[in-house]
Amino acid sequence: MTTGPVGVALVGAGKISGEYLRNLSAFPDVRVLGVADLDTARAAEVAREWDVPIGGDVETVLALPEVEIVVNLTIPAAHADVAITALRAGKHVYGEKPLALTPDEGREVLGEAGMRGLRVGSAPDTFLGAGLQSAARALADGVIGTPVAATAVMQNPGPESWHPNPEFLYQRGAGPLFDIGPYYLTALTAMLGPVSKVAATARQAKARRVIGSGPKGGTEFTVEVPTHVMALIDFTAGPSASSTFSFDSSARVTMIQITGTEGTLSLPDPNTFGGPLRVRSAKDDDWRDLPVEGASAGRGLGVLDMARALRADLPHRATGLLGLHVLEAMTAIAESAERGEFRRIESAAPVPEPLPVDWDPYEATLQV
Repeated sequence: MTTGPVGVALVGAGKISGEYLRNLSAFPDVRVLGVADLDTARAAEVAREWDVPIGGDVETVLALPEVEIVVNLTIPAAHADVAITALRAGKHVYGEKPLALTPDEGREVLGEAGMRGLRVGSAPDTFLGAGLQSAARALADGVIGTPVAATAVMQNPGPESWHPNPEFLYQRGAGPLFDIGPYYLTALTAMLGPVSKVAATARQAKARRVIGSGPKGGTEFTVEVPTHVMALIDFTAGPSASSTFSFDSSARVTMIQITGTEGTLSLPDPNTFGGPLRVRSAKDDDWRDLPVEGASAGRGLGVLDMARALRADLPHRATGLLGLHVLEAMTAIAESAERGEFRRIESAAPVPEPLPVDWDPYEATLQV
């Protein structure tokens, strides 16, 4: 049986790779061995910056026998192809969200993994952070009684003002629903259980947008997807949620509130790993802060949990099944907006087991 730190390689050397490398390079239970990208010079540059041994093309990195998990950080349109290529090379895969462009592609990825006895993990892993883990514990402890409903809102002007290459965020597989929606829907699903049906409306404010920063500043590009989506969501266990995902608002709002029979829980921004976490009951004059305990290292917690679970032969938490269920829910929301009808979700995903409060990403638990 293999022991010691788990070998990891990144495919995709774009902006988000730095977030992962900062954390994965600091976790003693994983070793980053390679960075790959279609732009091999960029891969080599990122590898040098983070002291990673190999930077180059995908084939070179997948050929490294010590690599056990491939972290797929490519654009959404490439998620499924890169995942399947890595699985066929005998590697477990942890991918950025969404799992794939379509549920059929997502099922193909999971089918390939199942046939080969390999694991699939899927971002976001923010629900493993201290803030949302503390929220899950508060719900389990009955702080607000029985959950009845939730409200989720993410609205801002869009990422083109700060992102140097924002075009892909307005292409199929992205937009506010598929790019930001996974944080909110994963958090809600991890706490309230699987989604049963949805209804939605969607709009697009502008057909073209302008890049606001970087070398391509001032360049126009075409918007391919809705940029304002509103959805009603029913959960199998009974609660319902109203949600808004928008790149059309000059006001920046990020919130999730869960209302129960005894009070309301205000969750942290689900695109973060920390707090604050607040509660208010009918007897309270104002919100009360609740303790936030757990890991808040940032992106890569799902990879680390997967690596430790791999060595211990236990289930990991940010699973491909959870990623597929969220993808199916988002696809159903998009279809509902197009067709003007409720859409049912046939799949389900198990609610992830909570992390121990003392789970420490910086502790070396996998001995050589």
